[in-house]
Amino acid sequence: MSFTVIGPIAEGGAKLPKGSFRVPAGFPSPAADHIEKHISLDEVLNIRAPHVYLISIAGDSMQSAGIFDGDLAIVDRALEAGHNDVVVALLNNEPTCKRLCVRGKQMILLSDNPKYPPRYILEGDELAIWGVVTNTVRSHV
Repeated sequence: MSFTVIGPIAEGGAKLPKGSFRVPAGFPSPAADHIEKHISLDEVLNIRAPHVYLISIAGDSMQSAGIFDGDLAIVDRALEAGHNDVVVALLNNEPTCKRLCVRGKQMILLSDNPKYPPRYILEGDELAIWGVVTNTVRSHV
């Protein structure tokens, strides 16, 4: 699974209306009558520019983590990556999005798709953790 950097996310996005009810996946309700407040996706997604980037994900190796081909990942470069975090990284200058597994001094990049084997970081490998995936955005159209 690889990624493409789209760019940093600017703070101060538009405020959007938030309904005061949960929407069932059944029959519609007239939403305009239930506006609770206006919210910003910057706040909901905990975006703190300039170290937060939008990354376009390519591939199917993270499907069990809910990250699919074409999704946009919000990546925070200020967070320190730890065991079990989903990260974007450069492994030997190749971009990848994987789950970080730390076992003592051994680091492993794991796919969340059983058809891909674990990638053990070996002596001589160059691994640069670029950031931690905090959220993803998926288009349904």
